[in-house]
Amino acid sequence: MKTSKYLALIIILLSFVACKTGSTDDANGNSTASQIQKAKGDRHYGGVFKMNETEFFRSLYPLNVTETSGNRITNQVYEGLVQFNQADLTINPCLATHWDIDDSKTVYTFHLRKDVKFHDDPCFPNGKGRMMTAHDIKYNLDKMCAFDVNNKGYDFFKDRIKGATEYYNQTVKKNFPASGCEGIKVIDDHTIQMTLTRPFAGILNLLALPFAYCFPKEAFDKYGIEMRVKMVGTGPFYLKAIRENDAVILAKNKEYWGKDKLGNQLPYLDGIRWSFLGDQKSEMLEFKKGKLDMIYRLPLEMVDEIIDKNNNLKEGYKQFQFQEEATLALQYYGFKMSEGRFAESKALRQAFNYAVDRKKIVDYTVKGAGIPANYGVVPPAFASYDAKAIKGYKYDPVKAKQKLAEAGYPNGKGFGELTLQINSGGTRNEQIAEAVQKMIKENLNIDVKIVKMPWAQHLEAYETSKSEFWRSGWVADYPDPENFINLFNGVHIPPKLTDKSYLNSTRYRNAEFDKLYEEAQKTIDLKARNQLYMKADQIVIEDAPIIPIYYYNDRRLLQPYVKNFPQNAMEYRNLRDVYLAPKGS
Repeated sequence: MKTSKYLALIIILLSFVACKTGSTDDANGNSTASQIQKAKGDRHYGGVFKMNETEFFRSLYPLNVTETSGNRITNQVYEGLVQFNQADLTINPCLATHWDIDDSKTVYTFHLRKDVKFHDDPCFPNGKGRMMTAHDIKYNLDKMCAFDVNNKGYDFFKDRIKGATEYYNQTVKKNFPASGCEGIKVIDDHTIQMTLTRPFAGILNLLALPFAYCFPKEAFDKYGIEMRVKMVGTGPFYLKAIRENDAVILAKNKEYWGKDKLGNQLPYLDGIRWSFLGDQKSEMLEFKKGKLDMIYRLPLEMVDEIIDKNNNLKEGYKQFQFQEEATLALQYYGFKMSEGRFAESKALRQAFNYAVDRKKIVDYTVKGAGIPANYGVVPPAFASYDAKAIKGYKYDPVKAKQKLAEAGYPNGKGFGELTLQINSGGTRNEQIAEAVQKMIKENLNIDVKIVKMPWAQHLEAYETSKSEFWRSGWVADYPDPENFINLFNGVHIPPKLTDKSYLNSTRYRNAEFDKLYEEAQKTIDLKARNQLYMKADQIVIEDAPIIPIYYYNDRRLLQPYVKNFPQNAMEYRNLRDVYLAPKGS
């Protein structure tokens, strides 16, 4: 009874979103030509964009957004000083109109928009949102530098913003200086200044992350940890409804500050709706029925039905738009490096690496949706980083057996059963795990038991060092090789095993690596900096705290009427500029 009532509420809310804007959906869930209104420059208003994530989000609180589903939702509701360009991932102004950088390259002065208003919400008097000022930015950046079990952003900014480390250490003791973090200062209501400890070329990339998104103090004071599902931002859409594990609905922010180059008020869409079907085949069937406007990653069992060997759409799919992009992402399996047999033996970790046939997984399991990870931890998708110069692991059963014997387990004797922990999320994770399970048995004579867990529990287990061997992946937060190298920085390891280790989840530690990473942080020249990262990359690969499986090559389909929605190498999505054209136009 409770479920059916809630579903009825969602349907009513969807109808409300549509009626409020003068647009509804047809029987198939598509916005029809008569419901789409024309704007300047052959753009169009109206319609609810419908997409799916295979796993429900863990949190929508900006400081605790650590997975892709939460990121893609919060991108539509919250904004920061800057944001990524959806087409090429360059940095665009957002809440800041422009910024100045002093001669030392350490002082950034941001000049803010004066027309930005927070969404209407009960956290404000009379439920009416107020104007945003530099004091709000200061509040958010201070929180990002403060101790909080739900703050996953600090690791990106510690030792980079002046005074951030000192401020964090004070807040650990529950001492919150009124002045906040020393390196973040309000100049006036529309100007804020950030001082770095030393030049860091990637600081604007970091400020485009969810951790630096702006939300009002009133929201945190009212909702606290409930900001996991209570969003109050400045973005083009606001939160309309959430149904746990089933749906998220956003509606158009009619008071949004943004306009396109032709003067059209943004956003074009009336709203966005996410469903959370876990099975990708079911997702594709919903897409073919017109109940979804895009599908991200083709179901593995249907790839041969959808595209040919040249990536041309086959009959039954030619009406759709096909997009493909080499992605800044790595699929890998991690080893527990804090204690135990994998921590004690590099030869054992190397044996597992040699036992995995990455090319076979890419060709037959993921059907070409990737590149075998035969190099380092950084994907070969950066023009200025020679990823293919890193000597990685290629399939070699003979070496695998030799290394296993060197580790003290000849032909797997005495090793026992190994548990591989994976997260649910379509069938892809299971199929890859089964392929790896078979290879380890055939080449190492070790039995692998696969255990599947919900995403939140999966993260909790391996971030707190409870898992010995697990599946993970990393999609770049920002377009810089440093974002991958940083995953193995020893400085991110917390003092206790029970404390979550978000970035360095393997808890890998190597003094030579850390020294190279630190030197790279001080290096302004791009070529020299990347050379240092490459040396660090090679050290990680030789130490083998992970098994790199493949670098992603993402494919997606769009309905023919979806416009202005380019794909990029991070699968970063901002639907502010997306519109739905009338059918047949």
